[in-house]
Amino acid sequence: MDIENKEEKVAEPAVNEAEKKGIKKYIPFVLEIVKIAIIAFIIVAPIRYFLFQPFIVSGASMAPNFATGDYLIVDEVSYRFSSPQRGDVVVFSTNFIPGYTHQRFIKRIIGLPGETVDIKNGSVQIIKDGKTTILDEKYLPRPGGSPLKTYGDKNITLNPDEYFVLGDNREYSYDSRMWGVVPKEDIIGKAFLRIFPITTLSGVPRPTY
Repeated sequence: MDIENKEEKVAEPAVNEAEKKGIKKYIPFVLEIVKIAIIAFIIVAPIRYFLFQPFIVSGASMAPNFATGDYLIVDEVSYRFSSPQRGDVVVFSTNFIPGYTHQRFIKRIIGLPGETVDIKNGSVQIIKDGKTTILDEKYLPRPGGSPLKTYGDKNITLNPDEYFVLGDNREYSYDSRMWGVVPKEDIIGKAFLRIFPITTLSGVPRPTY
């Protein structure tokens, strides 16, 4: 007796026409979102990588003016058209410092190319063209009302495209007093905006001396 082999067929669920129409209705919306995302990336990416960079402060070297966790926006454009100035708070690559490759520091520019920086008796002097100026650094912490002293005797004359930098927290800052000058090519940019904590939202002004 022959036995018939009958294949069982599973019925495919029918897709409701209304559901098809509903899916089609959302396709233009999804495509629009994708298009907006691509356009946003095209606009934002160059700004992020070539014009401005975020930087999160870590450490106490710039206290009390900048604290750990402060979220800064760094301007990478200005120094393409002008030179760094005294008082600028800059972020730079530390590849030139032995043992600190692939890191970034934040410090304040004190000495400019062609100047001699002379640190003695707790004060910072700038010598240029035979003229000596003792810097009045109003932004430094003033414990007991007296200006914070800058310790570590140092006398260095800067070559073209070299900058002398110090942290605002002079007692705890690892800066040009220890490892020397910052080459201009290693300066990433200057801090121009603090956006977090939100209570400290503000620009980063350049002080007058």
